[in-house]
Amino acid sequence: MVGIGIFYQRKNKDLEDYFIGGRTMKFGHIGFSVVATDVGGGFSIGLGGLGFTMGLSGSWMLFTGLIGAWLAAVLLIPRVYDLASKHQLLSFPQLLKIFYNRKVQLVTGLISLIGYIGFTSSQILAGGKLASAIFDGLDLTTAVLVMGLIAVVYTAIGGIKAVIYTDTIQWIILLLGLIFIGLPLAYFAVGGWDAIAQVLAPSFLRLDQVTFVQLINWGITIVPIWFIGMTLYQRIFACQDKKTAVKAWYLAGLMEWPVMAFLGVSLGLLGRVALDQGLLGMAATGFDPELALPLLLKNVLPAGLLGLMLSAYFSAVMSTADSCLMAASGNLLTDIVGLDRIKESRIMLFSQFFTLLIGVIAIGIALLLPNVLELMLHSYAFMVSGLLVPLVAAVFFKNTNTRAAIGSMVLGGFSTLGLTIGNFTLPWGLAPIIFGMTVSIITFIIIHQLTKPNNILHSWKSKYTHQQV
Repeated sequence: MVGIGIFYQRKNKDLEDYFIGGRTMKFGHIGFSVVATDVGGGFSIGLGGLGFTMGLSGSWMLFTGLIGAWLAAVLLIPRVYDLASKHQLLSFPQLLKIFYNRKVQLVTGLISLIGYIGFTSSQILAGGKLASAIFDGLDLTTAVLVMGLIAVVYTAIGGIKAVIYTDTIQWIILLLGLIFIGLPLAYFAVGGWDAIAQVLAPSFLRLDQVTFVQLINWGITIVPIWFIGMTLYQRIFACQDKKTAVKAWYLAGLMEWPVMAFLGVSLGLLGRVALDQGLLGMAATGFDPELALPLLLKNVLPAGLLGLMLSAYFSAVMSTADSCLMAASGNLLTDIVGLDRIKESRIMLFSQFFTLLIGVIAIGIALLLPNVLELMLHSYAFMVSGLLVPLVAAVFFKNTNTRAAIGSMVLGGFSTLGLTIGNFTLPWGLAPIIFGMTVSIITFIIIHQLTKPNNILHSWKSKYTHQQV
């Protein structure tokens, strides 16, 4: 992976090459890169935890990824691709700047930066958990540092081309590893279907063991990320044409569900069987469900095959971490600092420095927080509740009220963040994002109504100001 980063460092000619691959990428590479970025190691480890706790029904979480990808292919890409090409956009906040103004771009960049730092941390933590569970004597702190530094270094060196091409390699390694090594060997190691049926309750093998509230929480958190994710816009902008982007998104949706969804939860389910049989060498009391998958691999795979499977998961972790690093770096450079403030000859150097800086911060967060899936979903929720409403208002309803956009972003995003950090018990088991989105929508509507030219207060203020002048 580091070698690919060095190779593309030499091929990158300008900032457009570094951040969006010169707008020349083809649908296969983009499709694999999109799904590798969205699922990656964090969701792989997290899906194993879901399979351990709720069985095959946990696969519905990634069904929301399929819906989100295909909705974006039909509704979003046709509306934004030509605009991106016309204005030579490098980031998602630049798109909102076209509809609103520079202030909206700045706030969007800040929210996206915070969210993607959290998401990068979750991937590094996933890699650290995997490594520390597998290698005897390797503590979590050391594992996080090693995984984080490798991903940060090759990403900072090579830019988006290195990310996309390594994503393709990493996704193929993961997919083949799961299908031909991990799943079949784990299945036979626990004793096949008879042992599974004997150990697990029938509910673990059904698809209807998920509540309506849980589906709503997953849907409202994951589907909208396909409309506001900086990593996804970078790939839309990197495609050679609109048709390429649409095909890539269809491919990514199918790879998420059913392919990755059932592979991930099935291995977690087998991990639960192995724990009950004593194959994991740990007691069930206080067991971390997210460790079931790596411990299962460690205890059922022979040397050599275990190494191949580990490389698959480490690749998946890095495939998401690198993309999120590029997104956060792009936000900081183009949307917060601003390209016009940096000498053209030093822009590439600054972009690499920012990538390294953000990577170090993400590694620090990964050392402090314990749960991969929660960290990922919290990062998603913060970005969605802050950014979705202004995007929908501008792209689909042609409403470009700047004050309404900024108000809804700040109050929506930080309402979700406050409820999450405060760990409040919310009605009906709903996730904080539901309330954050509600705040964002109401805020946009109220501010828009109060600042419309035909509003009584606005008209009176304008008249009074004119008289004073």
